[in-house]
Amino acid sequence: MKLGVVGLGRMGKNIAIRLVRKGHHVIAYNRSYEKVQEVEKEGAEGAKSLQELVQKLPTPKIVWLMLPAGDVTEEHLDELLGVLKPGDIIIEGGNSNYNDSVRRAKKAVDKGIQFLDSGTSGGIWGLQNGYCLMIGGDKNAFSKCQPIFEALAAPEGYLHTGPSGSGHYVKMVHNAIEYAIMQSYGEGFELLKKSGYELDFEKIANLWNHGSVVRSWLLELCQSAFKKDDDLSEIKGYVEDSGEGRWAIEAAIKKDVPFLMTTYALYARFRSRQDDSFAMKLCAAMRNEFGGHEVKKN
Repeated sequence: MKLGVVGLGRMGKNIAIRLVRKGHHVIAYNRSYEKVQEVEKEGAEGAKSLQELVQKLPTPKIVWLMLPAGDVTEEHLDELLGVLKPGDIIIEGGNSNYNDSVRRAKKAVDKGIQFLDSGTSGGIWGLQNGYCLMIGGDKNAFSKCQPIFEALAAPEGYLHTGPSGSGHYVKMVHNAIEYAIMQSYGEGFELLKKSGYELDFEKIANLWNHGSVVRSWLLELCQSAFKKDDDLSEIKGYVEDSGEGRWAIEAAIKKDVPFLMTTYALYARFRSRQDDSFAMKLCAAMRNEFGGHEVKKN
């Protein structure tokens, strides 16, 4: 199939390249043209504007958006809606809030343009291993784009999840679970580090991936990280969040779902960004005040 890919960051670039390698004809666009030139070397055809990209596509035109959530996606979507025609299809594959996807789908449908929200998991390894795609939106539009999803996905790695917004909702919950699993591994290996034994974390991670109930791809990535630096001495313990954990917690509050592990994991990430927490300073001061417990001075 011939389709456009807009946004050539870490994920978008690899999506474009994987599609080319699977035999699809990709028209690629990015605001920074250097990124376009990189995928041209892999066999994609470049475009210097969204209008040029659309002009190069056959009807019905299919455009995959792979951009950061928020204003950047909104701006590109609005520009596309101004140049696409009824019957064309937009696939939004970024980590967008599902509420935005529901609203954007309505905006597109009002113009006769079909909109699919595709939660996309696989990270930088998707190029090699294939992606996991969670796709919401019109079933007919999904069927038309199925060869694209088959090319991108790992075996059995794509699913039509339901109406608009459902793809990004499923991806949101997926990422929330990911937060909790990562936190558990982090705390577990810290306890191993404090054990008093001389343990090889790379070998333990490898061991646990053979028959253990905690085996996983994230544990394979732990092993890879320990192989590079067993003590992680070159990495600062500062953890960002992409927003999906927050959205999942907000959804859980609205639906009265106890969402303990992900909420804790998100707050642990907030704590990682503080070199010296004021809250913990005050706790130390209170212990000193009521019990005379020693405090450490700067």
